Amino acid sequence: MLLFWYFLIYSFLGFLIEVCYVRITGEPKRDRKCRLFLPICPVYGLGAVGLLLLPEWVQQKPYLLFPAAVLICTGVEWFTGLFYEKVFRVSFWDYSHLPLHLGRHACLRFALYWGVLALLIYYLLHPSVTWLAVHIPLWAAPPAAAALLVDTVLTALLLRRTRNTNSLRWYAHLPRRRTA
Repeated sequence: MLLFWYFLIYSFLGFLIEVCYVRITGEPKRDRKCRLFLPICPVYGLGAVGLLLLPEWVQQKPYLLFPAAVLICTGVEWFTGLFYEKVFRVSFWDYSHLPLHLGRHACLRFALYWGVLALLIYYLLHPSVTWLAVHIPLWAAPPAAAALLVDTVLTALLLRRTRNTNSLRWYAHLPRRRTA
């Protein structure tokens, strides 16, 4: 169960990182959600789980964890980008304009970001995330898994139909309340 909660927590934290990143850099694509309803970016959750599955002797040494994180997280990013492209028929990111990119879905600059982020997460944040994950009651897992499954299926259907990640911005089309 812990890996499931780690996946969800780090996917949500990844969403927050993405939102902060676009606010700081001024990227034109302001909305960084990867699901229709849940505010998550699963590539972060998958990368974090991959790192947590590393042997403890690797996790405890920053000089081993950094290159392992670069490889694992870049691999997760590349495969996830390819998955989105082939299955959901969309691209959430494209690094083809950056030097040393690997098929648009990964590049050296972000690979190095993953390494730094992994060190920050593992040594600073993970103890708090572990505390949170072990304190989530068992009864919360089935509704959380159901919400994730339903949201993923709806997201896949919508993206395959529209082939556009902007279709996930359903809330941008809600009527605005007028203020007097």
